[in-house]
Amino acid sequence: MYTEYAITYCAQNEYESLVKGAFWQFSIVPEENGTQELLEWKITSNLPCTQNESVNGLGFRTVHAQTKEKFTQANFKASFLVLKKSSNPFDFIPNPNPKMDYDAVESLTFKTEHETYLRKTRYTHLPNDFNTIFSFDRKKSIFENLLDLNHWVFVHLFFKVGVTQVDTPLREIIEKRHGVCQDFTHLFLAIARENHIAVRYVSGYLHQGNGYFGDSQMHAWAEAYVPRAGWIGFDPTNDILVADNHIKVCHGLDYSDCSPLKGVIYSEGGNTTSHSIEVKASQQ
Repeated sequence: MYTEYAITYCAQNEYESLVKGAFWQFSIVPEENGTQELLEWKITSNLPCTQNESVNGLGFRTVHAQTKEKFTQANFKASFLVLKKSSNPFDFIPNPNPKMDYDAVESLTFKTEHETYLRKTRYTHLPNDFNTIFSFDRKKSIFENLLDLNHWVFVHLFFKVGVTQVDTPLREIIEKRHGVCQDFTHLFLAIARENHIAVRYVSGYLHQGNGYFGDSQMHAWAEAYVPRAGWIGFDPTNDILVADNHIKVCHGLDYSDCSPLKGVIYSEGGNTTSHSIEVKASQQ
């Protein structure tokens, strides 16, 4: 079964002082993979902009927009049409001997191959006094432990918009127990890496028609490497595995690799930015 998703992304930026030129980089275009096909897309602006595309160091499409026009307001609207194939994240045969999988992920070969996503970052560094906050049960499989971790993060944190920033320390998130999807994901990544699991941060879109948690910006979840299965998506914000309702854009070590919008502005004074995203689905 296939589902067609119509996605609309809007960003509004207002500046206190006149901007004399600007450059933006967008990481918002859905990737094409074994379950996703990008049928059409476009990005428009209220400003005369030159646009070009490139592929970043992790292999994902980015769009660059530049203007030499003077302005105090910059608005962007992007639309995407994606065809997504239904998939079952449980569709693999687990190893009857969990020890073999633990031996595999702790081998030098595995650590060398997956070194990038075993690496701790400033967003995913678990404070020393919290490094046993959740420990894997070696009697269970890696997949079962990741399911347990997904649920644990979902229970430990409460979804609340406006109480954290991108750079809020993980200690504060753990202690205050509030945050948004990027905080849930960073905590999941930190604990998984503490337990020697290769994991990566994913940015994308979520169809919230089934009552899932999310905010007005892009959604975040994790992908973990499970022996015999490969990369499997975990959404700790909603305590679910990633499947048909998640449309992936890109992945990286943490949020800094997947920021939807970066830019250079030639101006003085402050600015305000707002985003809105709409995802509509229709089955094919």
